[in-house]
Amino acid sequence: MKYTSVRGMDDILPQHSSTWQEIESKAREIFSSYGYNEIRTPILEKTEVFSRGIGEGTDIVSKEMYTFQDRKGRSLTLRPEGTAPIVRSYIQNSLSQISLDMRLFYIGPMFRSERPQKGRSRQFHQIGSELIGPDSPYADAEIIIQMNKLLKEVGIQDFDMQINSLGCKKDKEMFSQKLKSYLKGKENGLCEDCSRRIDKNVLRVLDCKNDKCKEIVENAPDVSSCYCQECVSHFETMQKLLNKMEVKFRINKKLVRGLDYYTKTVFEVSHKGLGSQDAIGAGGRYNNLVKDLGGPDVGAVGYAIGMERMLLAVVKDMHKKNKKKISLISLGDKAKAQAFQLAEDIRDAFNIPVLCDLRDGSLKTQLRNADKQNVDLVLIIGENEIEKGIILVRDMNSKQQIEVPVDIILDDIKQRITEF
Repeated sequence: MKYTSVRGMDDILPQHSSTWQEIESKAREIFSSYGYNEIRTPILEKTEVFSRGIGEGTDIVSKEMYTFQDRKGRSLTLRPEGTAPIVRSYIQNSLSQISLDMRLFYIGPMFRSERPQKGRSRQFHQIGSELIGPDSPYADAEIIIQMNKLLKEVGIQDFDMQINSLGCKKDKEMFSQKLKSYLKGKENGLCEDCSRRIDKNVLRVLDCKNDKCKEIVENAPDVSSCYCQECVSHFETMQKLLNKMEVKFRINKKLVRGLDYYTKTVFEVSHKGLGSQDAIGAGGRYNNLVKDLGGPDVGAVGYAIGMERMLLAVVKDMHKKNKKKISLISLGDKAKAQAFQLAEDIRDAFNIPVLCDLRDGSLKTQLRNADKQNVDLVLIIGENEIEKGIILVRDMNSKQQIEVPVDIILDDIKQRITEF
C-alpha cells in the first residue's frame, strides 16, 4: 500500500526547508531588534479557548476547527490561530507580573479544515507578533511598522497595506446595530453565509467577496460615524506615526477582519501577485480579549503572517547579525515622539534591538523596567533635554551617564557598539 499525507497537510521538503529557515531567521532578527521574545504554546488547546476567545459566530469556530474528544471526553482543538492561546498562556502564567508590557512572537503550525488552495493549506504556518499591555496608538504603530519591515526585509515588494478602525467595544456595538438595520429587508440578495452572519457576526458581511454582497454593502453605513472622540484621536495619531515613518498604507472602511475579539485598529496586507487568495497577513487591536478570558484589563495588539503566502512572494537572501540592546526613555509627549523616531533611526542604522518605553511612567519606573529587560544602554529624553538639544546616555553596566548632542547621537552609539 502506498501511503500519502493527509490532504491539505503537506511535507516541507529538504530543497525548500532552507528558504523557510532563512525567513524564520530574519523574522527572529527583526523581533529581537524590537525587544520581542519567543513564546511557544501547545498545538492542542481546550476548545473553549477558541470558542470564547474567537467567537461562536465566526467561520473559524463554526466551520473550520479540528475539534475532537479525548479519551476522557474533554473537547480539544488543534489551534486554528495563535492569539487566543498566547492570551491563555499570558493569563495562566501571570506574565503581567514579569513585565507591564509583554512583547511576544511565535512561529509555528496552525490548522483549519478549509478547501486546500495555493498558499492555503489545512496545516499552515504563521509568524506572529503580540504586544500585550499598552492601549496606545504608539503600540499599534510599532506593530504595523514591524510587520512592514519584516515583509520588506524578506524581499516582498509592492504589497498593499490596508488599515481601518472598528472603534472601541461600544462603538463597534453601535455600528453593528446600524449595519443590521441597513441590511434588514436585503437578506434575500445576500449569499447564504452573509444571511447567517447578520445575526451572528454582521460585520463579516462587509468582508464578503461575493459580488452581490459587495453591491449591497456598497452604500452601507460608515464605521467612522460611530467613533467616540478617544477612538478618533487614537486612529489619527497612529496614522500620523505611520506617515512619519514612511509606511505606505490606505484606509479601507470595509476592512473588519473575521474574529470577534478585534476592536479599534485592524489592518491587512495583500499582494496582487498571489491571485484571488491575496492576503499575506493581518492583525489588529484586541483590548477586551485578555479580560474576557479571565485576565487583567489590559490593551493588546498583534498580527500574523502566513508563511506559505510569504514564500510565494519572497525574492532575496538574508543574513544574521550580532546585537546588543538599547532602551529609549521619554518624559512628556514631545519627548515620546522624538524617542519613537530615534528608536527607528537606530534600528535602521545598526540593526540592533531597541526598546521604546511606550508608557507615561516616571524616570525611576522606566529605568527599573529597562534594567529588567537586561538593556546595555539607555537613552533618556525629557523636556530639559529637548530644550538643550541633547540626549542623556546611560551605560547600564557602569551606571555612568553623559550628555550627547542630538546631532551626533548616532555617531556616539556607533562608537559604543564597537566597544560592547
